[in-house]
Amino acid sequence: MSVKVRFAPSPTGKLHVGNVRTALVNWMFAKGQGGSFVLRIDDTDIARSTPEFEQGIEDDLTWLGLVWDERHNQSRRFDRYEEAAARLKAAGRLYACYDSSEELDRRRKVQLSRGLPPIYDRAGLALTDVEKEGYEAEGRKPHWRFRLDGRRVAWEDLSRGHAEVDTASMSDPVLIREDGLFLYTLPSVVDDIDMVITHVIRGEDHVTNTGAQIEIFEALGGPTPAFAHMPLLVGEDGQALSKRLGSLSIAEMRDKDYEPIAITSHLGRIGTSDPLEVGQSIDALGASFAFAKMGRSPARYDTADLDRLNAQALHAMDYGTARARLAALDVDLGETFWTGVRGNLQKFTDVVEMATIVRGPVTPTIEDPAFAQAALAALPATIDETLWPVWTAAVKEATGAKGKALFMPLRMMITGQSHGPDMATLAPMIGRERIVKRLNGETA
Repeated sequence: MSVKVRFAPSPTGKLHVGNVRTALVNWMFAKGQGGSFVLRIDDTDIARSTPEFEQGIEDDLTWLGLVWDERHNQSRRFDRYEEAAARLKAAGRLYACYDSSEELDRRRKVQLSRGLPPIYDRAGLALTDVEKEGYEAEGRKPHWRFRLDGRRVAWEDLSRGHAEVDTASMSDPVLIREDGLFLYTLPSVVDDIDMVITHVIRGEDHVTNTGAQIEIFEALGGPTPAFAHMPLLVGEDGQALSKRLGSLSIAEMRDKDYEPIAITSHLGRIGTSDPLEVGQSIDALGASFAFAKMGRSPARYDTADLDRLNAQALHAMDYGTARARLAALDVDLGETFWTGVRGNLQKFTDVVEMATIVRGPVTPTIEDPAFAQAALAALPATIDETLWPVWTAAVKEATGAKGKALFMPLRMMITGQSHGPDMATLAPMIGRERIVKRLNGETA
């Protein structure tokens, strides 16, 4: 059977690095196996889901190169969830409970005070029809719980190895709320069965849930997919990222001018044995992915690593790839310009500053007017690609300056900056007219 995975984000907020990493690993695993990637929008919470966030999810995934093979909305599949719920009710696996949140909280406190695990006592299973009618008469609506078998559920986890969960130590999970809203679990299992999802790949915080979900798969007739639970992301300080994810949305990272391949290379390779370098392409990342490379320790997310990869991606970008973006910024000064400045870029938009050095206006920094005039006198009449070595040799002969004392003042006078791209590339592009004006102290 061909590999088929899914990413099921809720359109109640922006995608951040945590859930994009999940999407990316699913995509890489599927593509590396020649399989398919399903985008399944978890919009069963109609009140909180918005078209804007849904569109944002699609835009972010597309920008990152995580193109899906199928797309579904769970809000269009309520009839299937109702059918599955009816089957579970008929089989005695889904039962009505009328406990209020206050009553449940009170019982948990009593259990804890007695040293007992705070799991649901299945009071709903013992209700008679008369008692249920009484609750209904009071205006109470039931929530519906799935009756667990209370056994050890085992599976071979692609990331963690052999895993077991004892469902006897868990509360029967609520699958349907009092207001009739389906919670995540039942729609997810129904869709995984209907869509023939072969592998469920997610964070290790879902390990405990897997025991209950496998029982639901079996109760609905399966098939049960394989599971992989990845180590979670932590920050550079080793602390959980969860409280900081709002500042790490993909939309915000795009606005900050990060390259998609830098983001996917970073998220796809942290926590693995692969070197933390930029991949040649998103497809190459997929081809090189393997769960065997994934460590068991939390994956450390460090923005400094992302910045390094972003610069690396730009330094390797060819002119053909950059050209349209240069034109959009009105700084397409040709291939020689791009190849000359790309090695100094940290973000793509830094190229605007590089273009200003060439086209102006630049206010020169002249500390020694006499040196500036000597350089002006030595400036060749004809400007070509040999300008810089010929000119600096002439200035050296005229002034006796050498090394940093020669090159730094010339750079400062011509570019107004103490660092930047190779002057042998920039100087001919700046042109004689601008160089003369700058040596004379004029902004040009």
